[in-house]
Amino acid sequence: MTEHVIVKDNGFHGDDWTGAILDLGPDASDAEVEHAAAQQGLVRVAFPAFSDGRGFTLARRLRLKGFRGRLRATGHVLSDQYAMARRAGFDEVEISTSLAARQPAPEWTYRAEWRSHDYQARLRA
Repeated sequence: MTEHVIVKDNGFHGDDWTGAILDLGPDASDAEVEHAAAQQGLVRVAFPAFSDGRGFTLARRLRLKGFRGRLRATGHVLSDQYAMARRAGFDEVEISTSLAARQPAPEWTYRAEWRSHDYQARLRA
């Protein structure tokens, strides 16, 4: 039985990734970020706690450095944080099956319109 669920804009999915995965911790060094940005596959950024937002900064740094691969947040991410994860550059979020049971797919898809509610984009316009 799968121990995690992949969250995308259209709901819950199984993990379809079969290639290598590069894992980054929230305290990744500049050299680790540079190495990850040069990859083409899947980079997974750990969120050790719901209150630890360093992963959002890491995602943004990776995208600014040109990373075009698949970027996944993993660990303690709440449905309320999904829009921020997408804005920061994550393509998807990996959560435990126990969190998925407590926060079912509708709670995540409710936040899938993450581009529509971006106050920063409205201010730039």
